[in-house]
Amino acid sequence: MTTDSGFPEALTRREAIRRVSTLFGGAALVGQSAILASCAAPQDAENVLFSGSEIALLDEIAETILPETDTPGAKAAGVGAFMALMVADTYYERDQAIFREGLAAIDSASRESSGAGFAAATAADRQALLEALDAEQHEYMRDKSPEEPAHFFRMMKELTLLGYFTSEIGYMQAMRYVETPGRYDPCASHAPGEKIWADHA
Repeated sequence: MTTDSGFPEALTRREAIRRVSTLFGGAALVGQSAILASCAAPQDAENVLFSGSEIALLDEIAETILPETDTPGAKAAGVGAFMALMVADTYYERDQAIFREGLAAIDSASRESSGAGFAAATAADRQALLEALDAEQHEYMRDKSPEEPAHFFRMMKELTLLGYFTSEIGYMQAMRYVETPGRYDPCASHAPGEKIWADHA
């Protein structure tokens, strides 16, 4: 079920998988050609661009976009740290600044609308705020010129999907994964509600 803004009230895994598949195929992610060149940082590595509290805030934003259902959500998959790493290591300075300013704007808007920072706001307040931002980014992306940067919330949504569906949780719980796949079957049946198969790329 979606709102008038087009932002899902409870984004289903099937819809998210469809979106991320389109995302990968269309190379729509911001951050230019270097975005997929980053290697994972050690667990204890310090992110020079984002503080621990900012990474925690990114986790909460990602969890609101892809919440826990019958499988763990984006926060359990460590998507906040993934976003911070990708922005710090692969985004141009202009896009880094837009992303960081947007992160601060979300927390500020939450305090204005609900009286609490985003991490402390209720699930309903978080959802309402992100729905409004999603409507805003859709309008901005539709009307912007090719030279203008992407909207910060578009960056966050794309990185949330990328981070989740390339994580161990995304691959092995949100999707069906077989380490050594069997024969190729181009016409395998797929019943409504079943998880899709994870690829081996």
